[in-house]
Amino acid sequence: MHEEVKLQTYTQEAPEARQTYGRGAQVWNAVDSGSCLQTYSLHSEAVRAARWSPCGRRILSGGFDFALHLTDLETGTQLFSSRSDFRITALRFHPRDHSVFVCGGFSSEMKAWDIRTSKVVRSYKATIQQTLDILFLREGSEFLSSTDASSRDSADRTIIAWDFQSSAKISNQIFHERYTCPSLTLHPREPVFLAQTNGNYLALFSAVWPYRMSRRRRYEGHKVEGYSVGCECSPDGDLLLTGSADGRTLVYSFRTASRARTLHGHTQACVGATFHPVLPSMLATCSWEGDVKIWH
Repeated sequence: MHEEVKLQTYTQEAPEARQTYGRGAQVWNAVDSGSCLQTYSLHSEAVRAARWSPCGRRILSGGFDFALHLTDLETGTQLFSSRSDFRITALRFHPRDHSVFVCGGFSSEMKAWDIRTSKVVRSYKATIQQTLDILFLREGSEFLSSTDASSRDSADRTIIAWDFQSSAKISNQIFHERYTCPSLTLHPREPVFLAQTNGNYLALFSAVWPYRMSRRRRYEGHKVEGYSVGCECSPDGDLLLTGSADGRTLVYSFRTASRARTLHGHTQACVGATFHPVLPSMLATCSWEGDVKIWH
């Protein structure tokens, strides 16, 4: 990270843009003008989950209106539209077959959809009420889900590993502490993943069965406090980025778990933080108050 940090702020003035969640998706020019390039109003209720397609030309969105849409950014054409039987809070494209994605939400099950046929091809059921996040592991043969399950014994169902093809549970005895995990991220180079926890720390796990948690390394200093705070590794894997419930953005060294930088840019909870996929010195953050900030 450079010693000098430059900041640009993009604020959405419409009330739908605040973290009650808007009813569509907006695409911004983050590098030059900072202007909103296009707004896609596709949903009748709040949008909680949206993903860029792997090709970077489409957006997949899921909302509280049960609707799923895949939109071409240039033309605004809906390439795929369907309806789930639950409110959607998590989406993830398959890393190998980009025509398939998995969605979860306020339901005891997740579903895999095939965009080519507009049909559900697999279902994954667990004794839960909500899926918080979904993360595919290497090659896409396995994936993880984080859930709202947290109990006294706590080693059951907080994070579940699934076999993608058979829909079978590989393990539900992964996280052994009494906290839910609102977000998950995969390291780009090493066979590990990280879980954001409501214990106000990031936990490190092996991405290979039996998915053991590291007892020697955890990333502490930020606050989660019930917010859906996102986390992400830098493209080279050297840094770990997270928001914080107190409005800060923290950058950790992946190797040492020491804090590399703290950014102060939001007055309310910073719930999203992401690295630019091409420009390694640029990152974006967003907060509960509805603003987006670009850091150089």
